[in-house]
Amino acid sequence: MSKYPNERRAAALAKPMPPNNRTVSEVAAEEGVSKATIYNWRKRARDRGQRLPDVQADGPEGWTARDKFAAVLETAAMNDPPYRISSSMPTPP
Repeated sequence: MSKYPNERRAAALAKPMPPNNRTVSEVAAEEGVSKATIYNWRKRARDRGQRLPDVQADGPEGWTARDKFAAVLETAAMNDPPYRISSSMPTPP
């Protein structure tokens, strides 16, 4: 059995992401765990396919090329109805 519940890990891993944008050091201090623990949780989550940014980089550069590509693939269908915001938007090719 894991020392920390999955819900706690998920909540901690959400803190470095927008809109919170916390550093690993801040999250580790808040959670009462080491920075290495946060990095290990992030690595395990990535190994399971979860996309998480590198918190050392700012903006979109914190995402790996693999994560960026996966996000594009996941959102590509949003260009098709009913996801378009306005009918005045051009129809994708």
